[in-house]
Amino acid sequence: MGRMYHLALDQEVIEGARFAFLPGDPERVPRIAKAFDPEAREIAHRREFRTWLGRMEGKPVLVTSTGIGGPSASIAVEELARLGVDTFIRVGTCGAIAEGVKAGDVIVTTAAVRLDGTSEHYAPLEYPAVADFEVLQALVEAARGVSRRRGFSVHVGVTVSLASFYAGQERYDSFTGYVIRRFQGALEEWRKLGVLNCEMESATVLTLTGVMGLRGGCVTVALLERSEGEGIDEEMVQRVEPHAIETALEAMRKLVRG
Repeated sequence: MGRMYHLALDQEVIEGARFAFLPGDPERVPRIAKAFDPEAREIAHRREFRTWLGRMEGKPVLVTSTGIGGPSASIAVEELARLGVDTFIRVGTCGAIAEGVKAGDVIVTTAAVRLDGTSEHYAPLEYPAVADFEVLQALVEAARGVSRRRGFSVHVGVTVSLASFYAGQERYDSFTGYVIRRFQGALEEWRKLGVLNCEMESATVLTLTGVMGLRGGCVTVALLERSEGEGIDEEMVQRVEPHAIETALEAMRKLVRG
């Protein structure tokens, strides 16, 4: 197996790692890696794909950024899988949709509404984007434990995964301020259907891991309540991002221990 073109990784450099965190933001990669291994190090950085390698419970674990959206997330999953990674946890941020989900709350995704676009290249829409049971169980247990220390609420349920940040998420703070008819009223519809939150990668990650026979899960923290507005507070991001990261770390530790 040679070097992966996009990730700039090969089997030797990842040291046989089978577990990977998938944040979207490359800047989040070292924060996650150093949180479980102070001696973790960067092993590749090409385009939006930045990878650090550390050890958890004595085993090699990767942290690889996917960038924004399904196309790049699919590349990360594809190439890591080809190198032998079989367990993935997406850890990121989202917008809260359901009533009762507040900024700072953690959402563990059981399944995703497939509006990401990319997953249709791997399976028909009738195929569900669902989390692996063992990963889901580890994330739920971890989230509840971290929430007792951090003081946030945990929500477990369905996420809607979109192919765009502005129009697809019915955001009106765009250049034109216009949302096409397909997505006008979308937030209210998803709310009535019991959808908890919106983001851009979970459907891709869960569909690909499902069809490939791998294990995948997703945990995100809400940065804002969409019913209250559209702007994102940078200070809020820094304050609540650790809620999702700590949850993902504890869940992965359970999975690594086996």
